[in-house]
Amino acid sequence: MSPVPAASAAPSTRRRSRRRLALAATALAATTALAAVSMTAHAAVPPPASGWSLVWSDDFAGAAGTLPSSANWIIDTGTSYPGGPANWGTGEIQTYTASTANLSHDGAGNLRITPLRDATGRWTSARIETVRTDFTPPAGGVLALEGRIQMPNVTGAEAAGYWPAFWALGSPYRGNYQNWPGIGEFDVMENVNGLNQVWGALHCGYAPGGPCNEFNGLGNTRACPGSSCQSAFHTYRFEWDASVSPQQLRWYVDGQLFHTVSQSQVGDPYWGQMTNHAGYFLLLNVAVGGSFPNGVAGYGTPTASTVSGRPMLVDYVAVYRRGGTGPSPTPTTPPPGGTVDAYGTIQAEAFAGQNGVIVEACAEGGQNIGYLRNGDWARYDNVDFGATGPRDFVARVASGASAGVSGLVEVRLDSPTSAPIGSFAIANTGGWQSWRSVPANVAAVTGRHTVYLTFTSGQPADFVNVNWFTFRR
Repeated sequence: MSPVPAASAAPSTRRRSRRRLALAATALAATTALAAVSMTAHAAVPPPASGWSLVWSDDFAGAAGTLPSSANWIIDTGTSYPGGPANWGTGEIQTYTASTANLSHDGAGNLRITPLRDATGRWTSARIETVRTDFTPPAGGVLALEGRIQMPNVTGAEAAGYWPAFWALGSPYRGNYQNWPGIGEFDVMENVNGLNQVWGALHCGYAPGGPCNEFNGLGNTRACPGSSCQSAFHTYRFEWDASVSPQQLRWYVDGQLFHTVSQSQVGDPYWGQMTNHAGYFLLLNVAVGGSFPNGVAGYGTPTASTVSGRPMLVDYVAVYRRGGTGPSPTPTTPPPGGTVDAYGTIQAEAFAGQNGVIVEACAEGGQNIGYLRNGDWARYDNVDFGATGPRDFVARVASGASAGVSGLVEVRLDSPTSAPIGSFAIANTGGWQSWRSVPANVAAVTGRHTVYLTFTSGQPADFVNVNWFTFRR
């Protein structure tokens, strides 16, 4: 699913937009009708193979009719990101919702993403993306993204326009929707129109053209092994191997390699642009209509024959790593039952939840959260203020905001809508990595609380980055 914001060859400013995979090179013949949905038993997240470690996972074991964990997933809604191109930039025609009719656990260990058409012909569906944006291989090691998925069980004319996908985007894309494809996109699994095919693709460089042949990307396709993609679960896996030179990207279905891209194919500076940032976040969605299904079908989709209500089932999603000398990615939540010392340095990227926040490499080392604007927030759980409250708090901030753009960095307790206990104003500091420490008084508070950093501005523009914060007695 490829975000293609504009025809410009160079990434633009720090703003929000989004697009997807363009036309496939060839149209495939429709497959024959398939058997009924295979209700393969729920499988637990596989333990790491020898030499591998599990970085993150979700096995979707929630109660039937519940939404996926907000600690793991952000639910995208509407027909675009705020300020992004209409219809997600791809021509897809559905509206994404947070309704459990479109998105819910099935109670049998799977997540269901279900496209629905109402009586007026309006389509809805669902799309989610991980809170974490730091999935990257350790230095000299290997990263693997894996999902066990059954595509919507619909084929032929009834499947026209169905577009399920499991994919990843470079972390700088979150909140800045003008920098695709330079920040990189890994399409682990895509499928259109109910065909017994899995597509895997890399998007990079610039568009149109460039080293990744945008807007198509560098891709390949094959049939699912054994049972069709629609009638059974299959395991889709992507590996980024930084242990070899040149580095390699590899795509698998049920352990069978079907696509490889090497670092030398992409070349510099484009390989560096998509690998020298904080990492990637994962996405799951089922679109309806758009450039990819239309291009493969040779006509506009969906049609009057397209049926409603055939879900994509996701058994698990997991991230693994192997070897290397780099540290494990920073967890976004404290250890279970653990507390955070309010008077120690709290790294801004160690949030437990967020809205509108991206994570990127910081010029001072480590990572910072960035391109924050009105309505964004980051949540920090189990912050312990002790029996004696703080006198103030200090945040390490930077801003490259335009002239006349400023806002407030606020501290709130237990809810992002509660009254602030302290705040300070910030405007341009000389650049998005030009850091300064800014203090502000806070109201008396004791005990353990959930702390929210919230960001308020009268202008609809990014106004601040945050590296860390702390409270002082």
